[in-house]
Amino acid sequence: MLTSTSPTTTGTPTAARAVDATKVYGSGEGAVAALDHVSIDFEAGRFTAIMGPSGSGKSTLMHTVAGLDDLTSGQVFIGDIDLTTLKDRALTALRRDRIGFIFQAFNLVPTLTALENITLPASLAGRTPDTGWLQQVIDTVGLRPRLSHRPSELSGGQQQRVAVARALAGQPEIIFADEPTGNLDSRSSSEILTFMRQAVRDLGQTIVMVTHDPVAASYADRVVVLADGRIVDSIDDPTPDAILDRMKHLGR
Repeated sequence: MLTSTSPTTTGTPTAARAVDATKVYGSGEGAVAALDHVSIDFEAGRFTAIMGPSGSGKSTLMHTVAGLDDLTSGQVFIGDIDLTTLKDRALTALRRDRIGFIFQAFNLVPTLTALENITLPASLAGRTPDTGWLQQVIDTVGLRPRLSHRPSELSGGQQQRVAVARALAGQPEIIFADEPTGNLDSRSSSEILTFMRQAVRDLGQTIVMVTHDPVAASYADRVVVLADGRIVDSIDDPTPDAILDRMKHLGR
C-alpha cells in the first residue's frame, strides 16, 4: 500500500483533504453552490462516512476530492499532491495508482470476467496483485464460484461485490465508496462493511464512504454531515442511534 501522506495541523497523517473547496453550478441568479468553502481532512488509516440530505453536496465532495470533478475554487490533495495542479494524464495516473473506487453503477467492463474486472486496476498499472490478499478478498465477498462470469451473467448484488473486490484488491492508498452496499441484502451488506472495517483496522486502509444508511455509517470511525454544501456536524465513534438523532435535529 502506498503511504505518501501529509500531516494535519495536529501531526496526524492525512490521506486526502479539501481546502476552501467550492463547487458552483450555473451562473448569475441561477447559480447553485454544491460545495460552499469546505475544508476537511480525511485521516490516513481511518474510515470516514459522509452523510446529508439529498442535494447536500456529499457526492460532490467525494467526487472532487477523488479527482473525478473539478472545483470552481479551492484545492484538494491526495497525500501531498495538489490535484488542482495536475494535467489530465497525471491525474489519470494518480487515480489509477493510488485510489480505489466503488460506485453505485458498478462501472464494470462488460467484456471482462469477474476476476479480470477485480484485477483490472493492477493490470493497467503493470502490477501483480498480492495473491494472498486477492484470495481473501474473493472469499470474503463470496465470488469464487462466479469468477469466470461476465457482468451480464451476474445479479446486481454480485456485480456490486465485484466492484467492492476491485477497489480493495490493489490495497490502494485511499478508497472512495458511493453507497457501496446499496444493492446488497442486509447479510451481504454486513459482510462487506465488516471486511471494509477490517481493512482499515488491520491493514491501515483509508476509506471515505458516502451513504444515506445510518447502519452502514456506523461502521465508520467518523461521520461527517453536510447540508447546503457545508459541513454542519461530525460524529466520532458513531452508532446508528446517535446518527439518527443528529440527522433528526438537522431536519429541524
